[in-house]
Amino acid sequence: MLTFPMEVKALRVEQPIGVYYVAILPARVLLEVAFSDVLSATLREGEDYYDLDGTQRLMNPKRLQMIADYVNRPDSAFPNSIILAANFRQEDGLIEDDDLAIEEGHPEATGRRWSVEEHDDGCCVLRIPTKGKLAAIIDGQHRLFAFVGARAPRLDMNLICSIFLDLPKPYQAQLFATINSTQKPVDKSLTYELFGYNIDEEDEKFWSPDKLAVFLTRKLGTDVKSPLKGRIVIAPKKDEALTKVTAGAGWKVSTSVVVEGVMRLFTSNPKKDTANLLDTERKKRGALAPLRKDKSPLRSVYLANQDAVIYTMTLNYLAACEKVFWETATAGSFITKTVGVQALFDILRVHAKEAYEARNISTEYFARKLEPAGGIDFSADQFRNASGSGRSVIRRAIETALTEAE
Repeated sequence: MLTFPMEVKALRVEQPIGVYYVAILPARVLLEVAFSDVLSATLREGEDYYDLDGTQRLMNPKRLQMIADYVNRPDSAFPNSIILAANFRQEDGLIEDDDLAIEEGHPEATGRRWSVEEHDDGCCVLRIPTKGKLAAIIDGQHRLFAFVGARAPRLDMNLICSIFLDLPKPYQAQLFATINSTQKPVDKSLTYELFGYNIDEEDEKFWSPDKLAVFLTRKLGTDVKSPLKGRIVIAPKKDEALTKVTAGAGWKVSTSVVVEGVMRLFTSNPKKDTANLLDTERKKRGALAPLRKDKSPLRSVYLANQDAVIYTMTLNYLAACEKVFWETATAGSFITKTVGVQALFDILRVHAKEAYEARNISTEYFARKLEPAGGIDFSADQFRNASGSGRSVIRRAIETALTEAE
């Protein structure tokens, strides 16, 4: 019987793509917490066996059985790692954020995020709080799900895992395609089916919300006009991890924070949007309009392919944040930490539709909006909670200041 929270030792690995962690997890643990867009496993009630969900979309069932037969052998071994993207929600394709999920009524939201505690001696501890399926499989799905067809004792076999925290889905697709194409020829439809992305360049009219969000995030990280130029890195959301990656380089923000902040301007369910774009045949994004209701403030802008408007608004808003908050922020201010940047994107989401409809998305417009909150000392003790609730406290403080000034 598995018990959560679960903690295991891990090794920190830093490579050009960013930071990830290597840990050893039994197959039964992975079957509980991991999933792919093709498959997931469910424990049979009262038994020590699992059933597969989503088998109707399984690409190679014969391969699964062959691997299961190998798992049962007395000399079986899997020295290569299963690659996971932790904190990625199966339901809607968003990265798990406890505080935001609580507000949106997401089930079992409290304390679900995977985290890693890094010690001064170089040792790390990976913490898996719940059995919620929050680990998307980037590579190794056949290897893992073959254990469903193996003998029950084999569920205790240890497997090597390389775990990325908060890795946006387009990066997962890129990593999968790169790993497999360098080892053997890959049918591009496999990447297309697993992740919803074409390896080749494609017309931006076909871009899913998360692909567009990653594109805009990369632009914000390189544009000389952007306050986030050189500040966006691929790393876990936690400020402690960011600090280790970028020691001595000033404040930084995780790629996932910016991707999610931008993406939530025009979708509430990127996974569903991607699936709809690939249903039966590839569709242009405008075809999403009648398929489901989405109240995201810039939904119509995304559907109309007005990417320049989304980027310009975001860029100008961030410039206003620089002017009102970041230029004068002290070293201990939480407005430049993860929770602060998340809160500022939350504020943009509230005011984006109004700005678009007013046809005024200038830096001056947003600076005037934000100015009443410019005097808040975000280094005060009340903002010291660097968890999800700290984000809410910062957002509410800004919202209160803006409301009182109206």
